[in-house]
Amino acid sequence: MAVDRGRYTCLVESTGEKGRRRKKDQLEGAAMSGRVVVAMKARELGRKGIVVGDRVALVGDVSGASDTLARVVRVEPRTSMLRRSADDTDNTDGIERPVVANADQLVIVTALADPPPRPRMIDRMLVAAFDADIEPMLCLTKSDLASPEELVSLYRPLGVPYVVLQKGGILEEVRERLSGRISVLVGHSGVGKSTLVNALVPDANRAVSHVNAVTGRGRHTSTSAVALELPEGGWIIDTPGVRSFGLAHVSVETVLAGFPDLIEGTVGCPKGCSHLSEECALDAWVAAGHADPVRLVSLRRLLASRDGAPEDSREGASDG
Repeated sequence: MAVDRGRYTCLVESTGEKGRRRKKDQLEGAAMSGRVVVAMKARELGRKGIVVGDRVALVGDVSGASDTLARVVRVEPRTSMLRRSADDTDNTDGIERPVVANADQLVIVTALADPPPRPRMIDRMLVAAFDADIEPMLCLTKSDLASPEELVSLYRPLGVPYVVLQKGGILEEVRERLSGRISVLVGHSGVGKSTLVNALVPDANRAVSHVNAVTGRGRHTSTSAVALELPEGGWIIDTPGVRSFGLAHVSVETVLAGFPDLIEGTVGCPKGCSHLSEECALDAWVAAGHADPVRLVSLRRLLASRDGAPEDSREGASDG
């Protein structure tokens, strides 16, 4: 549920009749109960990383009593892993950074105003969702300050679902989309992510940031990811506000896989085609009426975002 300086806060699942563990689908589809146990990583795991969302095996004192410490001895196979890479930092190393494990939905939280939306960053998060095989969803906040139509129209060709929220508004639609799922929330500071989390989980007590009136920038409030159980079932994983979302680890083929209607048109492309150059065969294929031109524009926008220069990927650097 949380990782903090070598300590792992885990929820030990409850057992059913005769001590049997509940099945995986039962655990994900309904609110879980159990006890919270703090653990450390066993030496035999070596450098193997453990992130929020991981399912692990514990030994030792798993009572959850105060001042007790269990050991994590195994990390179960992951169903998904949301990653970003450090290709857009001053210290470029291209190393993948695991963000969250086993999520099945990526909720991209962005404000419609104050601070303004940053489509380039949204595009990069969508690419990361394609790479992780996680369903994306846009959560557009502060609709009382600006209309969502312009931003929605930009992503409508991609078929990305969305919800629109405003201050003090009803949350039933977003609750329905989160219920029974493991959703990771990402977004800049100041977009209302922590406010949303506190409304969904009343005892979450996530710190809320404010946008600087001069710079239009938010500031870090959450410093680490944390998994929170939803009252109606399912989980949300709140993450710190992001400055950038590096995609050096994502291939062109991975992005293209999100556009099955265009894949056939790449047969005539030269080897190693980036689909951004004049040699790309997709232009002629789309011009012949085989696919919607808007879809090709969307594909190239995401590919350009993936290959964006550091200043592009830092479009939201002010909102860490």
